[in-house]
Amino acid sequence: MDLFDKISEDIKKAMLARDKVRLEALRGAKKEFLEAKTAKGANGELSDETATRILVKMVKQRKESAKIYTENNRPELAEGELAEAAVLEEYLPKQLSGEELEAEIRAIIAETGAAGPRDMGKVMGVATKRLAGRAEGRAVSEAVKNILNTL
Repeated sequence: MDLFDKISEDIKKAMLARDKVRLEALRGAKKEFLEAKTAKGANGELSDETATRILVKMVKQRKESAKIYTENNRPELAEGELAEAAVLEEYLPKQLSGEELEAEIRAIIAETGAAGPRDMGKVMGVATKRLAGRAEGRAVSEAVKNILNTL
């Protein structure tokens, strides 16, 4: 079962359970999936890779909104955003730990033949594709920069 079908099934379960937060988060995800499916050049298909990218973007948006709400002294709105982010994160691949991320990046550096900080673009190109959904972009960037600076 692909991610689109899984979320569609879980929407039904959330409706039966009357879980408003889960239902709202999953409906938002399904809406984004349907828009991606019907976008120009998508030929009505949605790969799990694309769906994962969409979910990562949605989680990031929810967390940024929660941060803004917290800064503006609106904790009740921040809680709702964080709750939706938590629901969406359940559908993402397991996040890499710091050590796992470093090991993956070292392998990518060896693979690409990067020799120093000037090769960051080459490493980031491969790393962002390979680690999509498993590590936050900012964490990947920082790890690549740290490792390349020690070479």
